[in-house]
Amino acid sequence: MLVGKNGSGKSTLFRLISGLIRPDRGRIFCALKPSLMFQNPDHQLLMPTCKSELMLCLPKTKPLNNVIEVIQCALAKVDLEEMLDRPIHTLSGGQKQRLALAGALVSNSNLFLLDEPTALLDPESQKSVLEVVKNLTSSPLNPITAIWVTHRLEELFSCDGAAIIANKNISNWNSGSKVFQELKSLAVR
Repeated sequence: MLVGKNGSGKSTLFRLISGLIRPDRGRIFCALKPSLMFQNPDHQLLMPTCKSELMLCLPKTKPLNNVIEVIQCALAKVDLEEMLDRPIHTLSGGQKQRLALAGALVSNSNLFLLDEPTALLDPESQKSVLEVVKNLTSSPLNPITAIWVTHRLEELFSCDGAAIIANKNISNWNSGSKVFQELKSLAVR
């Protein structure tokens, strides 16, 4: 997880890694295939149903003979297995975020850039999104890396590592609990 104040460069870093923007100088090299997930899923979900949304995310080189199987597998991995033909506008915020994760899965991304994905969610939906990401990143088959930007400090206890971004610089990576304690001590000063 990455934590930092507003304006510290967290979202800009994600946009650079995903290729949405180009650096003013230098180069960005990423050996993994990134997929950016926005804070508000309504800013990235475009189609009317879950199936049509995930079909849009499929690589153009994907053979058409098993598309529904691939989509259903992705929906199952994010706990939306019964939602294939469900209209997106009827989904909750947490379900929309999990659908965005399914879109990253079917696109064959192996680096998820999650820009405050729980910011607009109720506590139960926050927990469900955290659990799905944890399951995806701990899978022994087709491992996925997720970098998560958050302002919710309690989420630091769910991560494998964390760093603070300040003044466009990233601190050393530590455990989430150590970063939590560091931020608490900074707040006290």
